[in-house]
Amino acid sequence: MTVQLVDHNLSDEAVVRAARVSTLGRSSGGARTTEEARDKGLIGFLMRERHGSPFEHGSLTLYVEAPIFVFREWQRHRIASYNEESARYRELRPDFYLPAVGRNLVQVGKAGSYRFEPGTTEQFAIVDAELVNAYETTYRSYERMLSAGIAREVARAALPVGIYTSMYVTMNPRGLMNFLSLRTHREDAAFVSNPQREIEMCAEKAEAIFADLMPVTHAAFEANGRVAP
Repeated sequence: MTVQLVDHNLSDEAVVRAARVSTLGRSSGGARTTEEARDKGLIGFLMRERHGSPFEHGSLTLYVEAPIFVFREWQRHRIASYNEESARYRELRPDFYLPAVGRNLVQVGKAGSYRFEPGTTEQFAIVDAELVNAYETTYRSYERMLSAGIAREVARAALPVGIYTSMYVTMNPRGLMNFLSLRTHREDAAFVSNPQREIEMCAEKAEAIFADLMPVTHAAFEANGRVAP
C-alpha cells in the first residue's frame, strides 16, 4: 500500500499563530517572535484542553493506493476531501491485495469484544488460493464484458473489493488526528482503538508524514492520549 505526501502548508507555527490571535489580535504583516518553549507549551495546552480550532489551519494532500475495502473505511472520515480513481471512466488494472505472511487471520470472541490471532500454515494457504482464484475469475469476467462493448460502469460490478484503486485525500491537522486516533492501535491511548490492520498500515504511513511536518503538535497528540482536540 502507498501513502505519499503530495502537497502541504502545515507547521506548528500556524497553530500558534491561530491561537494567539484570540488574545493578541492581528500582528503587523503577520510576523511574530518565535519562542520555542512557550510555543511548545501553548500547543500542549491547546491539545490537553481540547481547543481544537487552531489545529484546523493548514492542510496536507496525500496520494494513496490501497484496496477498495480500505478506502471504504477511510472515506467514513468526513472531515476530509477525496478524489478517487473512477472505474466508470478507466479500466482498472489487475492489481489485487493478498495478506502478508504474519497478518493475523483468526477472529476470536464476539463483536465488541474480540481479538485476532495468527493463522496456521494451512489457513494461509487457503486464503492465498481462494483469493487468487476469486481475483482471476472476476477479472476475466470484467475483461470479457469490456471486450463485448459493455460500459465500464456496468462491468466494474464484477470486481471484488480486494482490487487496488487510488485517491487523493486532503485534510487539516485536526481531521488527521481524528483519523489517526481511530485507525491506529495503541495500548497507551486514552481510548484504545482496534482498526482493521490494512487501514492501520496506511494510517501509520500518514502519521509518519504528520510527525515529520508538525513534530511539536504530534508530540502533544502522543502525550495527551492520542485524542484529537
